[in-house]
Amino acid sequence: MYFSIIIPLFNRPYELDELLLSLCNQTNKRFEVVISEDGSTIKGNKVVEKYKDKLSIIYFEKPNSGPGLTRNKAAEKANYDWLIFFDSDCIIPENYIESVTTFLKANSVDAYGGPDAALSTFTPVQKAINYSMTSFFTTGGIRGGSKTMDKFHPRSFNLGVSRNAFDKLNGYGKMRFGEDIDFSLRLLKAGFKTALIPDAFVYHKRRTNFRQFFKQVYNSGIARINLHLLHPGSLKLVHSLPAFFVVGVALILILSLFYPTLLWLPLIYSIIIFIDSLIKNQSMEVALYSIASSWVQLIGYGCGFISAFWNRLILKKGEYNAFEKKFYD
Repeated sequence: MYFSIIIPLFNRPYELDELLLSLCNQTNKRFEVVISEDGSTIKGNKVVEKYKDKLSIIYFEKPNSGPGLTRNKAAEKANYDWLIFFDSDCIIPENYIESVTTFLKANSVDAYGGPDAALSTFTPVQKAINYSMTSFFTTGGIRGGSKTMDKFHPRSFNLGVSRNAFDKLNGYGKMRFGEDIDFSLRLLKAGFKTALIPDAFVYHKRRTNFRQFFKQVYNSGIARINLHLLHPGSLKLVHSLPAFFVVGVALILILSLFYPTLLWLPLIYSIIIFIDSLIKNQSMEVALYSIASSWVQLIGYGCGFISAFWNRLILKKGEYNAFEKKFYD
């Protein structure tokens, strides 16, 4: 069993270096790497040259179009029947390909996804952001937490799909944000079987500061409404919880003018985040940053969700995104 690993790249040569190094260390080397440079101004060609004798690499440049369509272009050049998509800010554990191969030989599935984790060398902010994106107290633990074989929605930072399924769906759609969820929803609607492989995790560096993180989650909130209109029935209560959080915090701040004791509620929530992160990360610094990242995650996503709800569902405007020039950030 051979794999084509596909990496869309935009202005991230240093992260590409770490990713390719981790691929060199794989215990199973039955794969090629296809790198699609998406109109970058800071290119990764020199990094690719560094690894051309260590890995089978296909590298090409194309005009900027966003991650989804860039993955499609790379898939056109891939040679094998299984495609694996990684984001360029991932680092891959050495037994990843081995774990995936073992699972796919024992299970009949058309696509799979895996969880993400924080590496010990990540910065405290990156570890805190990883916490807020995976914690029960922020996202409900829905990112990579379900083991339901036929309902798991893989995300493109760590997604494998058979060439047959990918081609039948015509690859990714034109969405710049939420394109991976759209792809997963279309996979399931078409009757393809997906699965979570718990052992196939990656170390996901995510954003490097809270400003970039806010932009990412704000767009994710907008994308959820866009996805709802594309896929009626895909919107669940858990997706709207950050919006209720934003409204609730706003009400608490207003009512606290008359009932100051209400300010204890945000403080109690922050304490819960701190304790949970401290237990999981064993770091006081990461736990403190986790408070900030959790508030950024909930407020950013919630505000994006509310904005899209108002503009698309109430005012009936067309599809839109914010920070469109920063879709990789």
